[in-house]
Amino acid sequence: MTLSPLLAAADVRRPGWRLILSPTRALLAFATLLAIWLTAAPIAAQEAALVRVDKVTRQVMSQTVPVIGRLVARQAGEVSARIDGPIETFLVEVGDRVEAGQVIAVLNRDSLKAHRDIAASQLGEMRAELATEEAEEALARQEFQRLEGLKKSAAFSQARHEDSRQTVAIAAAKVRRAASAVASAEAELRLHDINLSYTEVRAPYDGVVTRRMSEAGTYVGIGDPLVYLIADRSLEIEADVPFQRLTGLTPGTRVALTLDDGTRHEASVRATLPSENPLTRTRAVRFVPRFNGVVTSLADAQSVTVQVPAGRAQEVLTVHKDAIVRHQGKEIVYVVKDGSAESRPIRVGEALGSRLEVIEGLAEGEAVVVRGNERLLPGAKVIVDGES
Repeated sequence: MTLSPLLAAADVRRPGWRLILSPTRALLAFATLLAIWLTAAPIAAQEAALVRVDKVTRQVMSQTVPVIGRLVARQAGEVSARIDGPIETFLVEVGDRVEAGQVIAVLNRDSLKAHRDIAASQLGEMRAELATEEAEEALARQEFQRLEGLKKSAAFSQARHEDSRQTVAIAAAKVRRAASAVASAEAELRLHDINLSYTEVRAPYDGVVTRRMSEAGTYVGIGDPLVYLIADRSLEIEADVPFQRLTGLTPGTRVALTLDDGTRHEASVRATLPSENPLTRTRAVRFVPRFNGVVTSLADAQSVTVQVPAGRAQEVLTVHKDAIVRHQGKEIVYVVKDGSAESRPIRVGEALGSRLEVIEGLAEGEAVVVRGNERLLPGAKVIVDGES
């Protein structure tokens, strides 16, 4: 530090080294010394500034746009009666959750059971008839074999031999006819068993009953609906996506989604339907959601927001947002090289979480200061935190 300002402000009135200062000149000298100290202090402090750095890296960037979609049930529809008959008992109410195979309603089965008993008795009769025909066939074959043994004797009669052969053929045909009658009776009995099983109307899949279209005592025919069932635990998402956004939605592509309650989840593309709305120029895309953890009650047609990629993903250079310092309207970073902080103007683009796309000014792998860069000056010496 030089004493020139002091000497300039001093009033030397006596010989020797003693300086006599007037109050005004003393104040001027103190202000000069203070200004010199304030200017010199930051420079001295920056000779070994402790900083933290982060590498410039490449990341996959995919811009997204929000699209409103809706939850759709993969299984939903009417559960109908499979046979005619009056409803004897209704076992579910609107809002009940049912499992696949659970009985929803029971139809009266008295007449069906009686018809089944008739079919069972007819089957018994047919089996007895088959047994009789098989016995007669065995007797005819026995007679034929006896005549075959008399071929070389004088008692052999060719006419009786031929008659016996025909008798065997007739008996075999009767056996086949009786066997067919048994098979028909067995099928008839199975049909009655199936109809009896249909008197218990069962849920075809897990779901929730949202409507009852009939009541106990009502006579229903084949195909008449009894309840409306929605499988609310196997929901998908359907969103009408603009055609220009479809390039980034290949099967398996993962996207983010937000429910009405604000919770965030993921989904993957299952299929893009080959049908376009000519008015909105959109196509329906189906997503398979992944609801991790406990979520609020979900419903068919519930709105969701899907973040659809604006285009194909691409690799870009990125820098941590804490590395950016704004100086005189420009964005700069401090790159650490050989223990010094080099000021570098850069141009950034889109944000990727806590990082920013680097358009120009940096190269992959360069170390930029992310902590302690607020008071750095170009060329200042730095010590990287964590390095010896």
